[in-house]
Amino acid sequence: MRISAVVSGALAVLLLVLVAVGWPPLLSFDRDVAEALHRSAVAEPGVTRLNRILSDWVWDPATWRALVTVAVVVLWWRRERLLALWVAATVLTAWGVQQGLKALTGRDRPGWPDPVDSAPFASFPSGHAMTAAVGCGLLLWVLALHWREGWRGWGMLTGLAVVSVLGVGWTRVYLGVHWPSDVLAGWLLGWCCVAVAIVTYRRMATRTTSADRKDPGGRMGETT
Repeated sequence: MRISAVVSGALAVLLLVLVAVGWPPLLSFDRDVAEALHRSAVAEPGVTRLNRILSDWVWDPATWRALVTVAVVVLWWRRERLLALWVAATVLTAWGVQQGLKALTGRDRPGWPDPVDSAPFASFPSGHAMTAAVGCGLLLWVLALHWREGWRGWGMLTGLAVVSVLGVGWTRVYLGVHWPSDVLAGWLLGWCCVAVAIVTYRRMATRTTSADRKDPGGRMGETT
């Protein structure tokens, strides 16, 4: 998990640098893909309408934040306070990173004479893609900690999460509101946040458990 956190973070930073310096091959790729998909979106209004429903309702960032909030409430109710706080802090941190990078890069969204959708704020990274990656990653992690073993539906749930993360990225480029590299950066940054959260939580939980074993009554250092 530590390796995946480092690799995804490093790739995200590399992508950020390439976007910031305007690396021609990347910009050319972004433009070619975006133009091809936009032509399809204009020519297929029915498909475009479906993509808007998926992007604006089913896979909207508000949907993922609501699901994670439910998970946090359940964990708090189960008295798993540390895990609940860790999940909530990860979501807030990811949102802060996302907004900070948008302000830092100020990348313009694709501009079309015949747009099929619109979105506010800067383009890099994709908030939809990043929030989906964070939301799915955290929810799968929490579920794995409690119910993965012996659960036959785990494979289907994982597949649904993968489809959701990839799908929302597709909708953002198809609707012409993001460049492909925006979406890729969102995925990388989202997974990096989740991986870092898992690694740091494991360390904190291990330290807490070790401290409890050394002082089960919470009276270490007291004399009798």
